[in-house]
Amino acid sequence: MTGPQARLLGDGRRLHLQHGPIDLVIEVFATPGEVRRAYGQARDRFATVLEELVRELPRLRQEVPADGWTPAGRVAARMVDAVRPHRQGFVTPMAAVAGAVADEIKEALVAGRRISRAYVNNSGDIALHLEPGESLRLGIVDNVERPAIEGAAEIHADFGIGGVATSGWRGRSHSLGIADAVTVLADSAAAADVAATLVANAVNVDHPAVSRVPASSLDPDTDLGERLVTAAVGELDPAAVGGALEAGRARAADMVARGLVLGAVLKLGGEVRVAGAAPPKLLSGGGASAP
Repeated sequence: MTGPQARLLGDGRRLHLQHGPIDLVIEVFATPGEVRRAYGQARDRFATVLEELVRELPRLRQEVPADGWTPAGRVAARMVDAVRPHRQGFVTPMAAVAGAVADEIKEALVAGRRISRAYVNNSGDIALHLEPGESLRLGIVDNVERPAIEGAAEIHADFGIGGVATSGWRGRSHSLGIADAVTVLADSAAAADVAATLVANAVNVDHPAVSRVPASSLDPDTDLGERLVTAAVGELDPAAVGGALEAGRARAADMVARGLVLGAVLKLGGEVRVAGAAPPKLLSGGGASAP
């Protein structure tokens, strides 16, 4: 595997950082000098992120223990902190890995810099930085398998949103549920990431049109082991769609009530459910991606 790669994209505005499975697109809105320095800080921090995670990977693929275990690495610690409030069900820190990486790089990016707006997009899990009075448009994605931008939603600083994440059975990670897409808004990308995973798992129903296989048959290294993950979803009747969405909405509403997330938008079979608060235009689509 090659080492960390960094390059400006063709528009000259966005920075692309890639190392192994980590693929980030970053944009900063500031003076040219501040942008240059911010990108340098992001590159420097990114250089060792994957190496740090790999050192603790076996433990990170296990459920978070009841004791106060704290990993050595900062990204791994963010993962554990994000997952710990959800210990009432099965979850490992890997459910927050993409969001935690985005949060870590965002923190390095903005440290000591005068930046009005910035985002770190880790393949759809997005960490946001918005100074008071600022806003950022997020593209709306209807299908996480084919992430074409279907519209846009405006995120304002006073919403308190620091992270947006989307999960679903067609996404890059395996899902126990059948959601086309679940988008979660939270105060950090790590918190949004784990919540999106768990709410998407909860959008579920037993139905002959749903095909499931052991997760280990698709990925021998998965943290899901022999748990059944969704391989295909055929045509569902309205009652099945409604029941699955309501199960997911209830899980998301509990997270909102506990202060773990700000809101969630759930989509399945053309139907939408909402828990908590969400920018209105997110209701027309399933997920979000920074421009």
